[in-house]
Amino acid sequence: MLHVNTISFGYSDTKVIDTIQFSVERGKCIAIIGESGCGKSTLLKLIYGLHDLDEGEIFWKDEQVTGPKFNLVPGMPFMKYLAQDFDLMPYISVAENVGKYLSNFYPEEKQDRIAELLEVVEMTEYANVKAKFLSGGQQQRVALARVLALEPEVLLLDEPFSHIDNFRKNALRRNLFAYLKTKEVTVLIATHDSSDALSFADEVIVLKSGKLLDKRSSHEIYTNPKQKYSASLFGEVNEIALSKLTGDAEEDEEMLLLYPHQLKVVENGHYKVIVKQSYFKGSTFLIKASDEGKAIFFEHETALEYNKEIFLMLA
Repeated sequence: MLHVNTISFGYSDTKVIDTIQFSVERGKCIAIIGESGCGKSTLLKLIYGLHDLDEGEIFWKDEQVTGPKFNLVPGMPFMKYLAQDFDLMPYISVAENVGKYLSNFYPEEKQDRIAELLEVVEMTEYANVKAKFLSGGQQQRVALARVLALEPEVLLLDEPFSHIDNFRKNALRRNLFAYLKTKEVTVLIATHDSSDALSFADEVIVLKSGKLLDKRSSHEIYTNPKQKYSASLFGEVNEIALSKLTGDAEEDEEMLLLYPHQLKVVENGHYKVIVKQSYFKGSTFLIKASDEGKAIFFEHETALEYNKEIFLMLA
């Protein structure tokens, strides 16, 4: 189990990570989400041992994670960390990059391992191509295969699909996370992509300004967010007083956090808004409306006329 015990860290006097504490069971996948600059990448670097903590401790099982003060080469041997820069050797082949840290003592086993990993990241046909000729997305897939080569106990991924086209990203994610589950690798992934958090993570950690706001299952955080900030990381979200939807003036001012699909248009109701824009999203339209100057988003089967007054209620 990974234990992060009340850690703090700053590159200067300002704390980038502020008294964060959590645990992760072996074999679980944890997505770390939050706005840019909230500390996601720094947290991964601390867990790997690339920086010395200002306060707190980090343990994997019974072994303490230590930083550069204690290690000639920073980083823990039982972990692998994939940064946003891929650090590939440009003048050797894809297969050579993946097998860079594998032993040559058993050459057949090494080649089998390289072939297995290239299949996972769908790069088999590029095995003999030099890394310098690859696109950014292809380089990212090779870097993923390389960090898996020695079967780490803990894998730390920083935006691992950011350069990969959407049509290939979905299949790659399915292959990768299924593979990691079978190997019982513990995964922490820092991501801006809500699909990573919802589809593949067992739990989600929400960071804001270096503080941990929430840590629950991806389903619980999405369906029952504690703050508008957390909900907004999954897309547009509305904050609407319950009394506006019910029309009960005596209702207390309970505020509801609602995603666009949780609102629908009705012929008559209590909550009136004015349509401002319609955005085609494929299966539906995302409608932006105004409630006395406040933006409200909901989904509808068709585009709606500009400045049309409509009524909304809970879907």
